[in-house]
Amino acid sequence: MRRTIAASAHGGTEEDRGGSVDTLRTEFPFELPRGYVDESGTVHRSGVMRLATARDELVPLRDDRVRENSAYLSVVLISRVVVRLGAIEDVHPGVVEDLFASDLAFLQDFYRRINAEGHTRAAVTCPSCQEHFAVDLSGGGRLGES
Repeated sequence: MRRTIAASAHGGTEEDRGGSVDTLRTEFPFELPRGYVDESGTVHRSGVMRLATARDELVPLRDDRVRENSAYLSVVLISRVVVRLGAIEDVHPGVVEDLFASDLAFLQDFYRRINAEGHTRAAVTCPSCQEHFAVDLSGGGRLGES
């Protein structure tokens, strides 16, 4: 399920403005390169990450585990924004700790792409016909796949 939020640079509701509503995509599907293996041996690869809020970035700074080891910040932060991982809907730091290193690196990169850049689209040019177009990088595929 993808959530969208109606937004406008002008403020107010759509009815107030009498115009169209822009939507903000807040959740993005992904597919882990290897997958999280739970205690029963089930592999969970597909998931959903939501956009981070300022609170998501501030709250982990008060976490004692982060204070003791700053590298733990990404574990806590990723656990706050991953909404679902396979059948798991309670993605807590313990789940993120048990990810394979390549999956954690993938999620860290995915987090940066959807939050720091503000979108997951990239402008590209076809090498054959030189046509310009945009591609959506959040299609859920692994890095390097088209």
